[in-house]
Amino acid sequence: MFLESISLINFKNFSEQSFAFDQKINCLVGNNGVGKTNVLDAIYYLSNTKGYFNSVASQNIKHGEEFFVLDGIYNKEGRMEHIHCSLKKGLKKVIKRNGKEYEKLSEHYGLLPLVIISPSDTNLISEGSDIRRKFVDMIISMSDREYFLDLINYQKVVTQRNALLKYFALNFTFDRDNLEIYDEQLVDYGERVYKKRKLFIEEFAPIFSRRYAHIIENSRADNLIEDVSLFYRTQLDEGNFKDLLKKNLEKDRLLQYSGTGIHKDDLMFQINEHPIKKIGSQGQQKSFLIALKLAEFDFIKKKSHMKPILLLDDIFDKLDDQRVGQLLHLVNDDGFGQLFITDTHDKRTEDLIKKTGQSYKMFNL
Repeated sequence: MFLESISLINFKNFSEQSFAFDQKINCLVGNNGVGKTNVLDAIYYLSNTKGYFNSVASQNIKHGEEFFVLDGIYNKEGRMEHIHCSLKKGLKKVIKRNGKEYEKLSEHYGLLPLVIISPSDTNLISEGSDIRRKFVDMIISMSDREYFLDLINYQKVVTQRNALLKYFALNFTFDRDNLEIYDEQLVDYGERVYKKRKLFIEEFAPIFSRRYAHIIENSRADNLIEDVSLFYRTQLDEGNFKDLLKKNLEKDRLLQYSGTGIHKDDLMFQINEHPIKKIGSQGQQKSFLIALKLAEFDFIKKKSHMKPILLLDDIFDKLDDQRVGQLLHLVNDDGFGQLFITDTHDKRTEDLIKKTGQSYKMFNL
């Protein structure tokens, strides 16, 4: 699968722009602020029905305009896929596949697998658990629609349960039977999500470890040990979900919030058995994140039986030459498909790409 072409109208800083891509490597080069990353975000949008860098849809409309339009033509195993996305201020987003509008945007998810590696990925290490849960949920949902729907339903029930707890507090009342209706739904959806998250980590962790080892190969001191790991932390390991809800009921009533469940889960990152956020060097954290994203690529490829499109946003400026060379070596094989790269230095980028021996296109913005 690869993206043949894309057109942007009133998307971020672009008034109107079209691109015809190489099916292997595409390099977008130019000064900071010209829109290189915005092109990657448009590609991401067509796969995931939302932007990677800004989840507020209306803020992707060019300043002073009323709408944006994105059109992409994909070659998917020899079959053309035309994806159209448009948004007008005050109206709902429209996504069409080959001229037919989706009734639900969730129906599009997983059709065009894609992985992005960006400097903003540092929030996976630096920010709270919700960022890491979304990372896990996105990967699993790409190939498991039942998981995706269970997750949506679970979140709805949490919202409804929280509203009921607030209602009880405001009206100085309490109805245990009413609350238990929501508890039963939380347990039903939550336990299925919990089991699939555990299975995912069991499969994903070894893939990640192999990727990290490949990235740091020949780039670390002989006496430096880098033992990386990730594991799933969840309250449901402490006991039966239904019993945990009962145990924490009084606390929930006091806080007017559901404090127990899979919405509190986290993905823990460690190096040498310590949090990488605390003891990992800048280079180790960068390598950790790239390994994490390449493992995401491997996992999605395995489940979807397709090579995801890979977007590399401004990563050459964030890595030393040795790590850049190692990264290009890793993606320069038949296991990878179409690749998009942004950089500020056209000559440096082209010199690096030429070494791969792959077909490529340069786009100067």
